Amino acid sequence: MATNVIVLNGGSSSGKSGIIRCLQAILPVPWLALGVDTMVDALPAALQASEAGLDIGPDGSVNVGPEFAALDRAWSEGVAAMARAGAHIIIDDVFLGGAHSQERWQKALAGLDVLWVGVKCDSDVAAGRELARGDRVRGMAAQQADLVHQGVYYDVEVDTTHAESLACARTIATHVT
Repeated sequence: MATNVIVLNGGSSSGKSGIIRCLQAILPVPWLALGVDTMVDALPAALQASEAGLDIGPDGSVNVGPEFAALDRAWSEGVAAMARAGAHIIIDDVFLGGAHSQERWQKALAGLDVLWVGVKCDSDVAAGRELARGDRVRGMAAQQADLVHQGVYYDVEVDTTHAESLACARTIATHVT
């Protein structure tokens, strides 16, 4: 069976976006990149910074409300439908619920050939990247660095603490069938 979907899970500022751009450049067929940030950007303003939607605290903590959770389930099913229709999909996610978040994706992606990738990064390095980016609430990267990997199963893991995006993408690409 050929890989339909690659799921990259890692904390904020762990380097997932750079790896995805490199994967798109080196994989022999076109892959669409879709991620939690795409979903968040599509939310109505009323659900951003909302207890019902997505609330990011001043310390970088992220709280997911019931309306966001419902839309996120629909989003996951929609992404899976695109893969079932023949698109190759790279998912960029942050498993705030650890294993529970992976289970949600496993359910949506049932029947597809999925490559599960853990993108790890030392929390201090991720925090430094977060600070340099300037577009994230400080503290998010450090809080998520280990949390998102708790109880999650991976086919392959990469660590961006010292490795460049292209090297990580090449490692991942060797597991794509």
